[in-house]
Amino acid sequence: MNKTVKISSFFHDKPLFGLDIGHGSLKVMQISADGSKAHHPKVIGYGFTTFDKAAQSDGVIVQPEVIAKAAFDLFDKHLIGDITTRRAALAIPAYRTYTRSLQLPKLKPKELKNAVELEAEQYISMPLAELYLDYEIIKEDAENIELFVVAVPKTIVDSYLDFAQITGLEPVLIEPTLSSSGRLFSTDQHSDIATVIIDFGSLSADISIYDQHVMVTGTVQGGGDVFTNSIQAALGVTDQEAGLIKTKYGLGPSKRQAEITKALDPILQDIVKEIRRMMRYYEERYGSDRPISQIVTLGGGANMPGLSEYLTNAIRLAVRHIDPWQSFNYKGLQPPSQADKPMYATVAGLSLAKPKELFK
Repeated sequence: MNKTVKISSFFHDKPLFGLDIGHGSLKVMQISADGSKAHHPKVIGYGFTTFDKAAQSDGVIVQPEVIAKAAFDLFDKHLIGDITTRRAALAIPAYRTYTRSLQLPKLKPKELKNAVELEAEQYISMPLAELYLDYEIIKEDAENIELFVVAVPKTIVDSYLDFAQITGLEPVLIEPTLSSSGRLFSTDQHSDIATVIIDFGSLSADISIYDQHVMVTGTVQGGGDVFTNSIQAALGVTDQEAGLIKTKYGLGPSKRQAEITKALDPILQDIVKEIRRMMRYYEERYGSDRPISQIVTLGGGANMPGLSEYLTNAIRLAVRHIDPWQSFNYKGLQPPSQADKPMYATVAGLSLAKPKELFK
């Protein structure tokens, strides 16, 4: 494919846009450079389209030309507003990444890199030669330093780079979806307290504990598609009918509430167990000076009725849903439907990445 995206290639402030390649879906969003400094950043362009799920396999883009075709179609026909740059921030599915917080003594940069690699070899099953490894300093004092370490299989990152080359885009940031969720949550008015964030995607519930930074992470199989499949199997309905039941009734009151709850309970209990495990770990490692006092849900799979109430009752901690659009000003643009708003969580977090921090 020789076609390239028809967008401006000359700019002074080096803007970027978020590009989220989900399980059979593609989302884009860009905010204005001036708007990124305001309390409510201004969206100047966004859009959504779908592609054949077979184009991906376990996080790897195996048919980049299929997703590239969908991207061209999105830019040509389905874009609301405008995308003014080729520079893209992309997200890797959290369930295909290895993340961990590490505490090490203060070291020189080269010694720190070696120490991180030695630690990573202890908890990552894959050989380091098959991974891209990076880390961010999240806390430090006179003696110690705390890092958030991320490792991603090279096959996944390289497949994203192949996609970017076909589309003529310049990838400037590739991060786990958990990092994007944390950046989006940082715009919330209550982001100054320790919080459990649950990002419900299509295939997984990606969980993190956020306390000024992402501190602890975990992933459980339990996203929107998993909920739909469980409802379909339990109620003996079609896939389309199961999707409608999930979005209209979910765990809320209905004639089939008991059946739906029974179908989803095993998945939700796995999520609850992981949240409790992560909370215990956080409390043991960081003490009780900043206790976790809330849980927030976001992502396309989080709009199921009754989900917040279920988690609140199970964990005995207040659960609320975050609409990614509440942090933005999109005056003048046609807004997405209420049902579609949650699926923009990851790409919204990507779009908030600050160009000046990336292009120093």
